[in-house]
Amino acid sequence: MKTKRCDVAIIGSGFGGAGCAYALSRAGLDVIVIERGGYVARDDEDWDPKEILIDKRYKSDVAMEIDQREGKAPSLDYPNEVVGGNSIFYGGAALRMRERDFDTWPLSYADFEPYYDAAEALQEVRGQAGADPFEPPRNVEYPRPPNALTPAAARIASAARALEMKPFRIPIAIDFEGAGAREACISCFTCDGFPCKLGAKNDTQVILERADAGHLEILAQTVAGRLQEEDGRIAKLCCQPRGGGEPLEIEAETFIVAGGAVQSPAILLRSGLQRFDRSKLIGRNLMRHCNGMVGGVFPFRVNPEGKNHKQICLSDLYEDRREEHGRAVGVIQDMCMPPKDAVRYLAPDGFRTAAATFSSFIQALICIAEDRPRRVNQVTLGDERDVYGLERLRIIHRYAKEDYERRALLVGRARELLREAGAVITKLREVDSFSHAVGSVRFGEDSEAAPLDLHCRLHGLSNLYVVDGSFFPSSAGVNPSLTILANALRVSEQIVSTL
Repeated sequence: MKTKRCDVAIIGSGFGGAGCAYALSRAGLDVIVIERGGYVARDDEDWDPKEILIDKRYKSDVAMEIDQREGKAPSLDYPNEVVGGNSIFYGGAALRMRERDFDTWPLSYADFEPYYDAAEALQEVRGQAGADPFEPPRNVEYPRPPNALTPAAARIASAARALEMKPFRIPIAIDFEGAGAREACISCFTCDGFPCKLGAKNDTQVILERADAGHLEILAQTVAGRLQEEDGRIAKLCCQPRGGGEPLEIEAETFIVAGGAVQSPAILLRSGLQRFDRSKLIGRNLMRHCNGMVGGVFPFRVNPEGKNHKQICLSDLYEDRREEHGRAVGVIQDMCMPPKDAVRYLAPDGFRTAAATFSSFIQALICIAEDRPRRVNQVTLGDERDVYGLERLRIIHRYAKEDYERRALLVGRARELLREAGAVITKLREVDSFSHAVGSVRFGEDSEAAPLDLHCRLHGLSNLYVVDGSFFPSSAGVNPSLTILANALRVSEQIVSTL
């Protein structure tokens, strides 16, 4: 068995793993990143709807079992696995959580604010300060100004103002100028849900490229198996190359688990580290937002230019249930319809043929509602083993009644907005993905109430951190990516000080 040694070993290359790899390597520490997936090709097939959305070109060779509907058998899902994690497929939205979102957190917005500044700078986020009615305080302006509105986005903004709402520009991590050898964004219609063929989306593969290459090694196509503990410390990580090959052990001073809120608790459980968790919450309280896509059918082609119009966001309802439910309602965002072939595959049952036929006449809004943490929603392990001899990951998830109520509030306003913009029919498609998954290994001061301490280190182990969306005590009502990256930069400071 081969052995590699480093200062810090990181499992996963999404926002948490890449953020830590960037900061720690630039601090002079030797870092190894272990990633199950390979690099995206960034070729024509990466913009092919059938290849990416239907056939899932980058899907895992290992299924996870998902139990999410009462009265229905669990289903098997093969998630995407690539260097960069889910950031490769996201649409670039980079919103900060709001001040009151931190009411249930052990730290305040002020504790995160400087790291939000740093995260936005690293991702070159484009935005317009002051337009969002619930925008938290800022010390600096956005690194880049927003680009011009497309006609489709302008239509939604105008309708929102007619309804006395306050539309603002979605802060977005996309390069419209072209930095160095990278190409500039061409506002194509294959952004959200697709890898960027041009590399213009500031995903975490771009962040890894900005790390110190002399102190960073990325082991792609490598499966992280189990962490081995000795005397209150993690001594090594056992890995296997995908496709066969000699097993590998990685020894490090510090280990970071950053596989995401679904995979990270599974790694901890497979490693038997729940014996250090006095809270008994590893894998519990999984959240993913309660989302829905509302499509409006218009009597004209909504986007004849074929441009990406994910530019407008509305947060007017954000605080409307805070006192009643103890948490935010969420936001509404303009979004692009998938290409026609994908619409036929993804549309709700009974609506697929019509949706595909009239897809060029449909404009959609995504409603992102906060969901509350529930102990019964969890990541656990099944009895079956995968091709690597590891226990199959199993997800159990149900929404609470008030989660649906918050989403219904957003959906109702989205329908009203689309009708004001000219839609004659609206249709809801519930979104059941785990792309916004958070909360399964929460942080807190008390080891009886949270598996992680305030620095996201596992209580009871001196050198193991979990740095991804798992640490969230609540999900807030915005995309979690920027908060995950900001936290990775925050925790990296602590790790540098200990090493």
